Amino acid sequence: MKPNELINASGVLLTDQYQLTMSQLYFRMGLHERKAQFDHFYRSNPDYGVHKAGYTINAGLESLLDWLDQARFGQEEINYLRSQKSSTGKQLFADDFLDWLKNDFDAKAITLYGIPEGRVVHPNVPLHVVEGPLAIGQIIETGLLNKINYQILIATKAARIKQSTRGQMLLEFGLRRAQGLGAIQGARAALIGGADFSSNVGVSHVLGFPPKGTHAHSMVQVFMGLGEGELAAFQAYADIYPDDCLLLVDTIDTLESGVPNAIRVFEDLNRKGHQPVGIRLDSGDLAHLSIKAAKMLNDAGFPEVSIVLSNDLDELVIWQIVTQIQEEAERYGVDPESLIKRLVYGVGTKLITSGGDAALDGVYKLVAIQQDGEWLPTLKISENVDKILNPGNKRVWRVYDERGKATADLIGLYDEDVSTQSPLVLRHPTNAGKHRTLSPSEITRIEKLLIPVIEDGRVMVEKEEIAEMRARRDQDIALLDPGVCRLMNPHIYHVSLSAKLWDLKQSLIKKALPQES
Repeated sequence: MKPNELINASGVLLTDQYQLTMSQLYFRMGLHERKAQFDHFYRSNPDYGVHKAGYTINAGLESLLDWLDQARFGQEEINYLRSQKSSTGKQLFADDFLDWLKNDFDAKAITLYGIPEGRVVHPNVPLHVVEGPLAIGQIIETGLLNKINYQILIATKAARIKQSTRGQMLLEFGLRRAQGLGAIQGARAALIGGADFSSNVGVSHVLGFPPKGTHAHSMVQVFMGLGEGELAAFQAYADIYPDDCLLLVDTIDTLESGVPNAIRVFEDLNRKGHQPVGIRLDSGDLAHLSIKAAKMLNDAGFPEVSIVLSNDLDELVIWQIVTQIQEEAERYGVDPESLIKRLVYGVGTKLITSGGDAALDGVYKLVAIQQDGEWLPTLKISENVDKILNPGNKRVWRVYDERGKATADLIGLYDEDVSTQSPLVLRHPTNAGKHRTLSPSEITRIEKLLIPVIEDGRVMVEKEEIAEMRARRDQDIALLDPGVCRLMNPHIYHVSLSAKLWDLKQSLIKKALPQES
């Protein structure tokens, strides 16, 4: 594939064929410019098998805006679509429809509401709402899902891993294990969700972060192959990088060779006025080796250097490492809390691939269509009641209880003002017998979550720094109940419907289902 072909494949043609065939149908029926509303949401939190997330971190909006900005049908795209044939050999896409795509299609000719990146979000809550011409809203579905779902997945994994480190530095090491160019968006999402730095040089450069890394086993192997040994390799690295010396110590034998040789090099650096950075452990019982290595470093006068851990880590492995250190360190004369505070974690495969849940079940559904200036709600019925859509033009609010904690996300209709409803009724989305009633004294504030991102084609938000997204993440996580944040068996956060939306949904279900005679 040539470079320009890759660009074309990632532009407006980053869509599914059925988006185009449906859009031609809308065009032929005169519906293509009818205003419609689509909701983007996901149905369940990521499931990693033995454990499950209790929330997710929103991410990917900036990538979507960049894609919308360059998603257009140029002559090359039109020529390709014109070449497509039906099963009978006829031209699949008619010339008048192709002319519309070329001359009138504008991916940003929409109104887009979104929940800002970095915020904690929950299942079934509209994360993004697209209002605009039906055909445009249809064609951009695939690109929106592609840009956002994956980044939410990775940002969430990063947040969970960061939580397990107890606030220690987290490095994203996944570039070599990622799926192609997904490494770029994955690294960005990881930095939003919890990673402090990335080894990915390109993403680090674009986002304004210094890339982080150590050296590989191959560097030591080179010197071994030349007959000079591990110590010579370490010394050469220290000579070139005297103020950034972090040595990988498990190429031969971690405790008998690697750490002793690292200490010799560190002592030489100290004599020359330099402060060593640390060592890295990439194999074996990382908890036990951390304790033994810390003891050796402490005895040699290096109690502050970092110990970087890598090798197939995720949130549960890190949690187990920390627990083992707490239980085992003191018998070796090492203070467990001091050791935990000097650990750094380099996480690759299970961060960049989400390790356990390979996709977020994010969906994009038509919920309303306009006729004569009025929004008409639409509904999709399913035998699985959890998959029955919440219809209509909607907005989302976060309700904070008397403690100031987030207690529920409330989905209501766009013309509702839930802040004036007293008492506030929160209906279960599917169970008629479940609801909560909150009095004014039980509520400290109600926050509207969706903000205008694009209004009638005009982008309303400025590009943000990752630091702003991280600040939102930290604030939102702090306002969750601890049970929702548990790595194992988290408490279910409540997502509710307003009474008005509940009534609308039930009336549409009743109307759509066959009536008994």
